[in-house]
Amino acid sequence: MGFLDKAKAAARVAVDKGGDKVGDAVDKGVKEADKRSGGKVTDKLETAGDKTKDYLDDLDGKDDDIRNRRTT
Repeated sequence: MGFLDKAKAAARVAVDKGGDKVGDAVDKGVKEADKRSGGKVTDKLETAGDKTKDYLDDLDGKDDDIRNRRTT
């Protein structure tokens, strides 16, 4: 098992155990990046955050770990 396989397995475990916390961390990162960019790329950052959450949530093949998704 290579490094990336191990990292993906560790991410899968983290998302399964604390999906909401992972989602909150992604949101926090998006908010901080938006603040540092002066709000110039808000839409792109929010899209990237949503795609990140979708990817992380789909690591185990189920759509059940991260519930705090943007609805707008």
